[in-house]
Amino acid sequence: MTKVLYIAITSHGFGHAVRAASVAAEIQRLCPEILLILVTTVPHWLLESYISGDFIQRPYNLDVGVIQSDSLNMDKDATLQKLRYIRTKQNSIVAGEVNFIRQNRVGLILADIPPIAVEIAKSAGIPCWMMGNFGWDFIYRDWGGNFVEIADWISECYQGCANLFRLPLHEPMNPFPVITDVGLTGGVPKYSDTQLRQDFSLATPPERTVLLSFGGLGLQQIPYDNLRQFPDWQFITFDSLAPELPNLLKVTNHLYRPVDFMPVCGRVISKPGYSTFSEALRLGVPIVSLTRADFAESPLLIEGIQNHSEHQILTPAEFFQGNWEFLHQPLQPPRQTQLLPKNGTEALAHAVVNYFQK
Repeated sequence: MTKVLYIAITSHGFGHAVRAASVAAEIQRLCPEILLILVTTVPHWLLESYISGDFIQRPYNLDVGVIQSDSLNMDKDATLQKLRYIRTKQNSIVAGEVNFIRQNRVGLILADIPPIAVEIAKSAGIPCWMMGNFGWDFIYRDWGGNFVEIADWISECYQGCANLFRLPLHEPMNPFPVITDVGLTGGVPKYSDTQLRQDFSLATPPERTVLLSFGGLGLQQIPYDNLRQFPDWQFITFDSLAPELPNLLKVTNHLYRPVDFMPVCGRVISKPGYSTFSEALRLGVPIVSLTRADFAESPLLIEGIQNHSEHQILTPAEFFQGNWEFLHQPLQPPRQTQLLPKNGTEALAHAVVNYFQK
């Protein structure tokens, strides 16, 4: 069998791409002869920051996710319009991708988690495996109204999935006929604590070092002025538009990723996002999360960190209008002593490699 893997990724922020790329990197490490084709419109540098070897990026949007102006603000009308467009174009999208798959002798599709990938696989005569902690039908169905019909269509697509690798912090994902539960996914830090501290002149202890991580879509109006009230603290951001402040490190070199800085931090401040939460949970780094209204995945993620991580939960008002007094408050301990399994990246990669070695 020709060893070519087509990885279909929801181009919604960076989170889906991060977890899919972490799996792709492990597949490549285990079996370098598998050719990786990543189908996504995220920046190429993001994929390269996880995958060290060669791969092909096919810049194509197979789904919508949610159209957003930043990590918290959604445009439902534009999302519905784009979803309807993709549904009407389904046959031509499928035909084009099947042609590409046959030309490149693809043997397996791994999708996170565009529903149309199942239809592509079906028409190409190859299996479609999926990975995720939620399906888009779950998100859209919660919005009701005109989204219900779209959710029904997506659920029907998912029913053709050959195997779902279900990640922790998940909804039931009932439409999927075959489910394999796996552990947390994410990247492994590339640099030692000592090297990072030396390269970036980080002198503060972890308990006063904070990573601000709001995903690929960022966050408008982060109240950076609050950082002036914490002169003996060190803050780290990947936001290139952040102001110049003496206690704020702006990381703009794409060789570095948020996960690389997590081990030197005493907490990560984030919005609810699976990939950030998962990487922090894998490393045992406490999580401070904003709440997020009207997105059905968010309560699952918030409950997950309350159960399994040292944490703080903030309202948007406490983050945007408050003085960040929460930094002086103690972190809450996890409700449960049982740790989540951390082997999702490895389990998925081994399954794919075993499939190609049959």
